[in-house]
Amino acid sequence: MGAVACGRLAAAVSRAGALGMIGTGYQDAAWIDREFRAAEGLRIGIGFITWDLARAPERLEAALAWRPAAVMLSFGDATPFVEPIRRAGARLLLQVQSLEAARQAAALAPDAIVAQGTEAGGHGGGRSLLPLLPAVVDAVGSIPVLAGGGIADGRGIAACLALGASGVLIGSRFYAAEESLAAPAGRERMVRGSGDATLRTRVFDIVRRLPWPAEFTGRVLRNQFTDRWHRGEQGLSDAVDREQPRYVAAVEQADFETAAVWAGEGIDLIRDVAPAGEIVRRLVAETGAALARLRHGDGAEPSWPRAVGDT
Repeated sequence: MGAVACGRLAAAVSRAGALGMIGTGYQDAAWIDREFRAAEGLRIGIGFITWDLARAPERLEAALAWRPAAVMLSFGDATPFVEPIRRAGARLLLQVQSLEAARQAAALAPDAIVAQGTEAGGHGGGRSLLPLLPAVVDAVGSIPVLAGGGIADGRGIAACLALGASGVLIGSRFYAAEESLAAPAGRERMVRGSGDATLRTRVFDIVRRLPWPAEFTGRVLRNQFTDRWHRGEQGLSDAVDREQPRYVAAVEQADFETAAVWAGEGIDLIRDVAPAGEIVRRLVAETGAALARLRHGDGAEPSWPRAVGDT
């Protein structure tokens, strides 16, 4: 959601009762100031790619000047940034993609840990959310755990709560919000797309010359660019001087046969472009309905065996 989750989107999410987050991606301090200004007076947070903060720490300084409710760091060593975030009064969220990373994050005593499954859109690791989430919950003790990756409706939220999550982090569903900075053609691809048509790949990092560690690939919707270069990464590296300007032009022209639409596997459940507040309200209602079914609120006895060995 970097450079897609803007201040206007974060504000709409927060007005609806959730916590809206600005996604910075690689945007500079001036962009961060502009987006916080668009949400001024509202309780919102912001997320950063941790390893990239070392390149431009002034971006964190710009964000902290706005007194955000929370700062989320993902991918890399968060240690140098923990104390500045705490001094600013923001809650610290650390996103992890493995059990070992969760243990390392817990040692920094964050306010919450986000367990991100490989189903997530954008950059992520190799662990699926269903087995990773309860393992992280067990490993980090009393630290609240949020779940991320492939969650796009209330059934997914209810499932994560059942696995021990204290909340969820949702991205792709809000890519298709009216307030997001996604191009209309990108939103339309998100609505029409399928999780079957997503894949994890490094090609968009190679063409943008971004030095992502190899273990963190990005989940995108397949397009002509991935069809040509996925599994041909060395050829793309050799041709990057030619391909990078073409890619930059495709982004500017919203040509999504070349440019990336970062999308999670849950996009089968995204059926329309809607206001962010309406999306939040739907998610809450769907979650309540799913939890009510699990509680057998109609008084009916469960139809499945109560324990192993029951018949």
